[in-house]
Parts: sequence; structure tokens; C-alpha cells
Amino acid sequence: MKKIHVEKQDSVKAYRIRKTLEELSQKAGRGTELVTVYIPKGRQLHDVINTLQQEQGTAENIKSDTTRTHVVDSLKKVIQRLKLYKKTPERGLAIFCGALPPEGGGPLGSEVIKLWEIDPPKDLNQYLYRCDNHFHVEQLKEMLKDDNLIGFLAIDAKDAGWGLLHGSRIDVLAQTGSGVAGKHRQGGQSAKRFQKLREMELSYFYSRVAQTTREYFIDMYKIKGLVVSGPGPTKEEFINGNHLEYRLQDMIIATIDSSYSGAEGIREAFAKAGNILASFRMVEEKKLVDGLFGEINRQTGLGSYGLDEVVAHLKNKAVKVAIITDDTDLYRIDVKCRRCGHHQEETVKTVDVIQTKSRHTGGPCPSCNALEIEATSQDIVDYLATTAAQFGSEVEVVSGIAEHGRMLASLGSIGAILRYNPGHA
Repeated sequence: MKKIHVEKQDSVKAYRIRKTLEELSQKAGRGTELVTVYIPKGRQLHDVINTLQQEQGTAENIKSDTTRTHVVDSLKKVIQRLKLYKKTPERGLAIFCGALPPEGGGPLGSEVIKLWEIDPPKDLNQYLYRCDNHFHVEQLKEMLKDDNLIGFLAIDAKDAGWGLLHGSRIDVLAQTGSGVAGKHRQGGQSAKRFQKLREMELSYFYSRVAQTTREYFIDMYKIKGLVVSGPGPTKEEFINGNHLEYRLQDMIIATIDSSYSGAEGIREAFAKAGNILASFRMVEEKKLVDGLFGEINRQTGLGSYGLDEVVAHLKNKAVKVAIITDDTDLYRIDVKCRRCGHHQEETVKTVDVIQTKSRHTGGPCPSCNALEIEATSQDIVDYLATTAAQFGSEVEVVSGIAEHGRMLASLGSIGAILRYNPGHA
């Protein structure tokens, strides 16, 4: 069987990039004054800086005073940031910079130059400079798509099904009946003739399956491996008969005995393929969530859930791994008095962040009554990752739309597997 190499993405890093790209996608400039720069890996930074300095000179010719000022200032800020690097990062660098209204909006002239930089999840291979009314994030979004596709074929003499495992989902693509007669002949037929007709029907069915498999897994989806499953010897007969196109034949990474074929067989094969696909992200996520539920159901004291409880365990160094879905849409607000240092934390939905910060900022301190309160916000995953890093814990972000993600949602979308039972400490 073929061994496959599957690239593993850091789930927190991928989450941060995805959230940043979502934020950038919603930004709009008043004119063509938002700067996007993609620097490919291996590109000399001094060459890029020289190019951007030339673009600064070109920008001086822009007729609109406001647009000209914003573009020149944005390019200046990008150049200043690049000068802080000794060399281009290993995978390249993406920088987004432009004049944007302050949080909550503002009149013309209130814009502030803001800059974002992203370490890409994969190698950047092309240079890009764009000055537009929006940021160009398409290439980075494509990089976040999972390249590690695994095809599933579940077959027996009655029917066949095709499935695709990618990222956090397994999709059933199609299923079809065989039209092959059962093993018991009808009256009026000789056993020899019946067997010959059945073999012809089966051969035709195998050809149809091979053609459809080629269409799905060569023409439509570029898979890295193929899992073939089904009850009885049909799958082995299909494989050993060399019906599959040679490229697909070489991609077979496992054959799995299952009770079903067709769509149900796809799901069963995936459930049995955990060891084979152990490095595949969806399987990793499912193992994490199953492990959490196992600790909870066995009442070992090593399973924890709920944001406040998990954060408390994090700060007590009790968490081995915290698990959170990628669709929680929460922010942690840190309210602090600059005079006496008193602080409190609050968790709110994203839509309530600005209102909550405004409510606290400048208000009286409940400890010293000074009007020196400031409020800062942090995405909940970033907050957990920062807290976990202080105490040697891990954070894993799992898909909220997958079945295991929905299971975790029933516990408040966050849980943790602990190092020890706090009740016995």
C-alpha cells in the first residue's frame, strides 16, 4: 500500500489567518488607496523596498489630495515595516496597509493608516503590488484550503459509492446500483449461462465504477490517496482485476472490510480508517473531541468544559489541551484601571465588542473610583492561546460544522482534557 504525506496545519495559526482575512475582506477604502503587497519566498527585501519607493514617486502624481496622501503614507509605513526584517521570511510575507476610518466610523479626514502582516500558511511564489479600494486576499484564502484530499470507494456486487475527505468534512459524492443479478439464477436458465451473464454484467459494472472513479478522483479532485472498502471479496476482485486507471491503482492506501457499500459504506469506512488517516486533520479533531467526551462520560475528573471553568484550569496549569470550535464568535474584554491596577474580564459576542469597550472606558474604577479605566479586546482563541502559552498548555481549534464540532457545541463550544484531576490535587 502507498504511504502518503499529509501536511499538518497549526490549527490556531490557521484560525488567526482566516479571521484576519475575513476582517480584511470587509475593509473598503474611500478611493483606490488600500495597498496589498505579496513578497514571494526568496525575494530580496531591498529589491522590494526599491520597487515600493518607486511606487511612492508614481503616487505623487495622483490628482486627489486625500488619495495621494493616503497612498504615499501607506507605502511609507510598509517600507518602514520591511526595514525591520533582516531577510524575507521562509514562506514569504503578505502586507496590507491603508487609510481606514476609526472603529465605529468617522467623517472624511478621520482615517487612520493601519497595517497588517501575515506569515502565509504555504509558500508565496509570486510578487504582487496592488493599490485598490479593497485588499487582495484571494491568494491567501486559497492557501487555507486543504490540499490533502482522500478519495473513498465503497463497492460490492449490488452498488458502489464515492466519497471525498477534505479538511473537516467527508462528503458523499454519489452512489449507484450495479444492475448485476443476484447469485441465485431464475428458473428457465442453465447454471452455466446464468453464471456467464452475471460475469458479463459484473465486468460492465466494474468498468462503469472505474470510469466514475477516474472522473471524480483524477479529473475533478486531485486526491492524494484512495481507500477502497466493501463487504465480501468484491473489492479485492475489482482491485486485482486492474479495472482502475493505473494512477488510481497506485494511490490505493488501504482496503477496508465493511458491512455496507454505497453511501453508508463510505461513512463506515471513514469510521474504520482512523489509524490509516491518523495525520489527517478531521481524524485528529474527532479523536480530540472523542477523548474529551470519554473523560467526561467515565467521570475521571480529567474532562472539563465551559469557558470560565476551562480558563480557571488553564491558569492553574491543569490543562493538557484546550479544544474550541472555530465559530464561537466571542471576544474577551479586559477592563483595567491605570491608577490602581484593578482589572476584570468579560466575555462578549463580536457584535458587542465596541459597545462594551465604550461602556467601560473612562468610567469610574470600582476599587479606587479614578476615571482612568481602559478596555482592550482579544479574540477568544487568541486569548486562550496566549494564556495557554504561559502555562505550557496546548490549544486546538476544531471545525464547528463537523459532527464532532457540533458535539462540542453542546458543551458550550469549549472543553479541555486535563493533566490531573483537580479534585484530587
